[in-house]
Formats: sequence, C-alpha cells, structure tokens
Amino acid sequence: MKAAVVTFPGSNCDRDLAVALKQAGADVQRVWHKDTSLPQGLDLVAVPGGFSYGDYLRCGAIAAHSPIAPALRAHAERGGYMLGICNGFQVLTELGLLPGALMRNAGLTFLCKPATLRVETADNVFTAGYRTGQQISVPVAHHDGNYQIDAEGLTALRDQDRIAFTYAPAINGSVADIAGVLSANRRVLGMMPHPERAADPALGGTDGAALFAGLVGRLALA
Repeated sequence: MKAAVVTFPGSNCDRDLAVALKQAGADVQRVWHKDTSLPQGLDLVAVPGGFSYGDYLRCGAIAAHSPIAPALRAHAERGGYMLGICNGFQVLTELGLLPGALMRNAGLTFLCKPATLRVETADNVFTAGYRTGQQISVPVAHHDGNYQIDAEGLTALRDQDRIAFTYAPAINGSVADIAGVLSANRRVLGMMPHPERAADPALGGTDGAALFAGLVGRLALA
C-alpha cells in the first residue's frame, strides 16, 4: 500500500504520521507543499496536523490554495483515499472535500489532553479496525476544533452514517460532539484527534494504531 504525507510550512505532525503509517506496513513518500503533483500509484494521501502557514487568515485556508492543492483535490475527486488529522481536517474542509467548518473551541482555549472518542461507524476503511460503539482514547491538541455544520448538513451526516467519531464526553463545543466525519463516498476522513500520537506503547497508548493497521490492511487488498 502506497501513501503520501503532505508537509506545509508549519506542519508539525508530518513525521509522526509517516512513522505511524510505516509501522502499519505502508510504503510512505513525502510531498512538499510547493510540489504540483503527487507520486504515481498512491492509495492514500494524508494531510497532517500542525499550523499550516501559521494558521494565518483562517486555519487551513492558505494551504487550500498552495501549489499542491489542485493535485489533492484531483486525487479525491477521482476516488482516491484521503486522511486529514487536526490541521489536515481543517485543510480538507477548506478544499471543499468535507462539509462543515472548524471554529474556535468553546471557551476560546487550546486543548491538549487525552480525549475519549466513541466510534460511530466501522463501515469504512478508516475505522474498520474498531467496532461501532467502541470507546478509545486519542490525544487532542487544537484551538480551532469546534466542528460546526448547519442542520441540513448534520441530518445528511447522520442519515448517511458519515459521523466517524464523537467526543465522549464533549470537550470543545462541536455540534453533536463530532470529532470526525466522512465524505459522501466514504473515501475521505477528517478528524481532529491525533491517532498518530497513540500508535506506539512508547507514546503512552496504542488506541490509534488500529486505525492505521485497518486502513493499510484494507487498502493493500483493494
């Protein structure tokens, strides 16, 4: 299974994400934000956490207009798999690949702590390593993780089983406690918590490892 991890100025979780994918068995290539194309034959493109372009203007907004952005959008539009974590989730919403928006946390505080998540659906390659209803512990580290979507959009997410994770309990004001959502074709996942920071015993937890193992395993068979 071939994956690429994109690095923007200000990305700080790109190496962590690449290591987590490699440990799960992926062949990982690195892509720089000034590149205008992606490597051939990719199964997955992963957009990491951090503060792309310093979060100036709006989190993820400048990254969505970077030189690599058209290639990211084209990859998703032709049915390629994409994973966006934290700032990567913000980038995917700014690219229009996922619905909704990430706003300032309730209380305007930066949150950096373990969070309990509930797996809302296992019917996709990203969460297939879990069971629906399972609770896992994954760290969060964000100031703008308050997921918002209008009532019609929320209804669509619920009706189409596209809410991947929720916070249990709520932590940042997200509508319906949403921590991660899927695209309509279920091939793009955006999530605020950091599974790559819970993918090795040395990091203090391994609940995130199942995401990468399940993802790499299923895409290797695709």
